[in-house]
Amino acid sequence: MKLLFKYPWLLRWGMNIWPPFFFSGIKISRLKTDFSYAQTMLKWRSWNLNANRSQYGGSMASMTDPMYSILLIGTLGHDYFVWDKSFEIDFIKPGVGKLTAEFEVTEQHIAEIKKQTADGEKYCPTFDVYIKNASDEVICHVKKTLYIRLKPHARPKI
Repeated sequence: MKLLFKYPWLLRWGMNIWPPFFFSGIKISRLKTDFSYAQTMLKWRSWNLNANRSQYGGSMASMTDPMYSILLIGTLGHDYFVWDKSFEIDFIKPGVGKLTAEFEVTEQHIAEIKKQTADGEKYCPTFDVYIKNASDEVICHVKKTLYIRLKPHARPKI
């Protein structure tokens, strides 16, 4: 797994052929080499549609699921546990056509995470994700909460 984070292009490729993404029509379309930004895309496919002929909500949730964990592991390194803890999803309007979502981790996010976890305690930050249609309209808002903590070997000795 560490090898994938050493080569972001390989991680992107691997995620794009990972069955839950591949068969749902989800693709990581952009991943910056410093793990500060990513973009996912959900293709319009007949088997992704719900009874109302719009994108299946589970696929929209899936396109956001691992992305902040990936960005933060890539940025923070392997001395941290980074897990998805929970998410809330608000469907604003029907998802029709190709959908995209963007994810960004700023230097301020990293500084706050390091500050909050420096003593070995857990930290659960929240990130907002907006899924948009081809007209750049927000069709879905996802609120992601992550669990972040230094691994035991990296925690301060008491």
